[in-house]
Amino acid sequence: MTAQATEVLEGQQTTKLKGIRRTAAKRMVAAWEAPVFHLGVSADMTAALDGSRRPKGTTVTDVLLAACAGALKAHPGMNAHFGVVDGAEAVTTFDAVNLGLAVATDAGLVVPVIHGAQDLDLEGIAAGRRGVVGKAREGKLAMADVTGGTFTVSNLGMLGIDRFDAILNVPQVAILAVGSTSHRQVWNDGDPQWRPLADLTLTCDHRAIDGATGAQFLSDLKRRLEAGGVS
Repeated sequence: MTAQATEVLEGQQTTKLKGIRRTAAKRMVAAWEAPVFHLGVSADMTAALDGSRRPKGTTVTDVLLAACAGALKAHPGMNAHFGVVDGAEAVTTFDAVNLGLAVATDAGLVVPVIHGAQDLDLEGIAAGRRGVVGKAREGKLAMADVTGGTFTVSNLGMLGIDRFDAILNVPQVAILAVGSTSHRQVWNDGDPQWRPLADLTLTCDHRAIDGATGAQFLSDLKRRLEAGGVS
């Protein structure tokens, strides 16, 4: 049999993947091989949204990243890679929290990394975030800017997405998906109140993480985020 020729349409454009985009595509394919499960919670964003409680120049995203860094330091099993070491499948945990942040650019999705986030205060994380996001949008990311990540955050809340399940950024064992913040009615001591809530969905590689470990991490992250990312 002969292969059928691809139809050429008027005005079509073809862009071959290369460099960082090609590497990202290969990782996405590998991610589908992992047995994953998802956990979700809703976090009260009142403290995170209160600009008077955080340094000037910091954002809600910085609060989120700071909360993640603290929770990952407290739960090192989540700050890990799964892969083959010396011929055997293994989980490697890291002391350094290198946070990847999914960024949409004109060239597609990239995940630059804020290295050593466990040692940064909120202002330090904000500076790191501005630096890597700026490079990403200017197309100036170096390989060092997109390698070494130990955990990834994907935030589509600013695009109006309420909730989603993110695909693992292998070899990392977990990724956090963050949806939009919306006011919802909750019950407090029997009284209905309106609160700004955001859905957080954690995708975990079941080869490295069990349900209890993921739940403990997500509960801790929720607590830290509701405290403004500073605890």
